[in-house]
Amino acid sequence: MSKWFYVEVLCVVEKPSPAAESDEGMFWQPKPTMSLTERYLLPLLRDSWPLLVATCLAILLLHLLLRRRQSSSPVPPRSDKKARDTPDSAAKRVIESGRTGEEDDEDTTDLVDPPLHEDVPHIPFEHTRLSEEESQRRAEEFYQVMSQRRSLRYFSSDPVPRQLVETLVRTAGTAPSGAHTEPWTFVAVSEAGLKEQIRAIVEAEEEINYTKRMGKQWVADLKPFKTTWQKEYLTEAPWILLIFKQPYRPMPDGRKINHYYHEISTAISGGILLAAIQNAGLVTLTSTPLNCGPALRALLDRPTHEKLLLLLPLGYPAKDATVPGISRKPLDEILVMM
Repeated sequence: MSKWFYVEVLCVVEKPSPAAESDEGMFWQPKPTMSLTERYLLPLLRDSWPLLVATCLAILLLHLLLRRRQSSSPVPPRSDKKARDTPDSAAKRVIESGRTGEEDDEDTTDLVDPPLHEDVPHIPFEHTRLSEEESQRRAEEFYQVMSQRRSLRYFSSDPVPRQLVETLVRTAGTAPSGAHTEPWTFVAVSEAGLKEQIRAIVEAEEEINYTKRMGKQWVADLKPFKTTWQKEYLTEAPWILLIFKQPYRPMPDGRKINHYYHEISTAISGGILLAAIQNAGLVTLTSTPLNCGPALRALLDRPTHEKLLLLLPLGYPAKDATVPGISRKPLDEILVMM
């Protein structure tokens, strides 16, 4: 069907009377017809304009009332990630997810004094520059040490000195952190009874994880590593290191000091700890047991604002320890130089 259509307007003409013919001669003209606007629209406006004006005013008034109500009511958070956060939601995001809280917050009623004074003195940086050859030599030596790092699930019960553990944690504490808040706590456990309780909590949750929560694909991906919900190494290793992140630090008056980038800061600290462990000739396993955090936090009597991030058994490898025969990606698959 064509998108065009036509409307035929019939023009009714009236033949002039004989008198008109005699007055105007033999020629006659039809009376001009009225347009649609003149015939329908103008009479409608003439008869109904009060109702139309009242309707427009009512719509305008309703619109103004709705805008006023929206401006005076809190706007619910939008699911759109690009939506601008309210100050409260921005602050919550900072605390719970470790992000930076880029949104401006005009409300200063809950501001706390910065952990560091703005006039903290800046001192000269002490640094000994190495030759290119020495830098390369050290880098190669460190790489050779780290390239031997593996995740171990079979530990010797041989003891590890407490002083060595303290040095490892002190090294991990050199990690950078947002606004130098150092949002981490390291709990080192060597007491046999406490390790038994930790294992019981972890295995109870891991059995549920492997059978219900993780799904068939995840469980299948782990089969080459011969790992199950049973975690014997938690009682075999002489130490267990639990790393807690601190999203904030509570103040006595109930306010909170935000720990910016707490997640990535604590993760970097954990990475430095792994390097320190390898450099000291010890072994560990990077473990992040699902759903165990609250129970372990309660067992270890840690405050509620601390959240478990990593669990690391620490010690020497068992004499019959084995690892999967896998390799790492070559440099050209992990490095892009421009």
